[in-house]
Amino acid sequence: MPTELEKMRAGLPYNGADLELSELREAALSLCAQLNGAAPERRAELLFSLMGSIHPGTARSLVPPFHCDYGRHIHLGEGVFINAGGIFLDVCDIRIGARTLIGPGVHIYTATHPLDAAVRRSGLESGAPVHIGEDVWIGGGAIVCPGVQIGDRTVIGAGAVVTRSLPADVVAAGNPARVLKSARDA
Repeated sequence: MPTELEKMRAGLPYNGADLELSELREAALSLCAQLNGAAPERRAELLFSLMGSIHPGTARSLVPPFHCDYGRHIHLGEGVFINAGGIFLDVCDIRIGARTLIGPGVHIYTATHPLDAAVRRSGLESGAPVHIGEDVWIGGGAIVCPGVQIGDRTVIGAGAVVTRSLPADVVAAGNPARVLKSARDA
């Protein structure tokens, strides 16, 4: 029988109050607190301890404060930049491609909850991974919802709420985010 961690990673309903998951969240919370208070030269070491994978050239490209659920499900490509105030709820994988720029206050969510109140009361939750391509620019205050894929070179306007996947090479903005034009024409 799969553990709650295995169910969570697979996007299946899981019990978020599970002891192992609680301990993993506490460990990530501790690492985030250290990271947010660390001198710049120490941040790389802490990021390597926190993240699932991180390109060595990215290790100094995160501006605190930063918060996440687990960290171990976050994968950052080469040259990714994350500005201050990032909140990444990583119950499933968050994969961010090379050279992607993430503005201040961007939230990326993989966690979901049942729509049925009785099921929510049971404590079950689930998640869906987020994949962000290469050379993407996500403006400040944007929210990326569970299960979203963002294509390479796409630009997301500040404050956008991305509820559906977006193709490559577009500019999208609004709530919910919608494609406004080709990024090649911008």
